[in-house]
Formats: sequence, structure tokens, C-alpha cells
Amino acid sequence: MMGFRADPVIRAAIVRWAENQPDHPSLSAAIRRLVELGLTVKMKGRPTSEGQKLRAREMAGKAIDHMTDTTASADDQASRKRRLLKGPEEFREVRIDRGKAKSK
Repeated sequence: MMGFRADPVIRAAIVRWAENQPDHPSLSAAIRRLVELGLTVKMKGRPTSEGQKLRAREMAGKAIDHMTDTTASADDQASRKRRLLKGPEEFREVRIDRGKAKSK
């Protein structure tokens, strides 16, 4: 047995759904059926094209260029920009848009 508190709006939506079913299930049966339906639905990841990734990288680069320390040398500016675009080292492993890092 499981129990949960449902907002009155959610409860009403479940009751309406159950009333529209051919067999008019009870509230508990309707909830069970809806949960089963929800578990069978595959989550769609947001597909990103290579063009979108490139555009995002270009936009980030432009934003970084506007904040660049103009007193630094060109090499230092480029190095800082690369480091910012790559992101913090401790987060690189968890990025899902990149493959797993090779073991050393």
C-alpha cells in the first residue's frame, strides 16, 4: 500500500480522466493506471545539433571577448578564453555532451 497527498486540482484531473475511461476505474485504480502509463513513457532528451553547439560556443566566445582584460597580452587573453570555454576541470567529467575522459 502506498499513499500520497494530491493537490485538489490534480485529484480533480485524475477523477475527470477516470470518468472518461471506458471502464470508469476507481480513484485508486485510475492513479495506478496513470502511474503505469507514466513509467512506460520514454523521456526525450533535448536533441542538439552540431550547428546549435557551434552557435552556443560562438556566443560564449563573443561574451568572453567583451569582458576580456585588454591590458593582458594576446596569448594570455587566448589562454584565458580557452580555459573559460572548456569549463572548470572538476565539472568536465560530468558533462553529458562530451564523451568520457580517457583513463590515464
